[in-house]
Amino acid sequence: MTVHLEVAEGVGTLRLDRPPMNALDVATQDRLKELAEEATRREDVRAVVIYGGEKVFAAGADIKEMQAMDHTAMVLRARALQDSFTAVARIPKPVVAAVTGYALGGGCELALCADYRIAGENAKLGQPEILLGLIPGAGGTQRLARLIGPSKAKDLIFTGRQVKADEALVLGLVDRVVPAGEVYTQAHAWAAKLAQGPALALRAAKESVDAGLETDIDTGLTVERNWFAGLFATEDRERGMRSFVEEGPGKAKFL
Repeated sequence: MTVHLEVAEGVGTLRLDRPPMNALDVATQDRLKELAEEATRREDVRAVVIYGGEKVFAAGADIKEMQAMDHTAMVLRARALQDSFTAVARIPKPVVAAVTGYALGGGCELALCADYRIAGENAKLGQPEILLGLIPGAGGTQRLARLIGPSKAKDLIFTGRQVKADEALVLGLVDRVVPAGEVYTQAHAWAAKLAQGPALALRAAKESVDAGLETDIDTGLTVERNWFAGLFATEDRERGMRSFVEEGPGKAKFL
């Protein structure tokens, strides 16, 4: 299998495993969707890390496979391509991308599906599809613009240039830059800490932010209000407030 789901300490690691560059061919895309949906369902998975290994995150699509596809074939495939990435973006739990080496094209788009991105000092990110006479097709034109703004996104998409980790941090394309050998450890630690939190409240927070970005503020406030009120029916809310009153802030345990 070209993608694995490994679970430890409440954290599910979606591990890309298609050497040498983790090219995202059709089989890998389909497997990614399958495991993202499994991570969504599993109660023992409370947070997720996306990881490509020590040397490379994912260098993009399988160009040889794509070259053999004509217009009709891609019309039939394009929705499934997007759906595989959307399945990752819609995991209703905290998701962090642990980016080492190249995260280009589909690899960059996969990182964009995470809630948080930790990059190694050796990371290089970009959307080079324009150099193939294409545009990003797995959500890059949409998620990148929402993350870093339309002008910066257009610069990367129009030129196809790669950015190193330090520039990616300035652009807001990644959230933290660490030594390459610490990427997975720090990503797992970030996820493991959140895995100890109130699962339903974390889901509510993620869905409220994500849904709000897709709509007007009044509708977004309605989403927030409904989730906020709904959480008053949960055991975690009772536990959190009781702990605050009896022990002080930040001491509640939700597992």
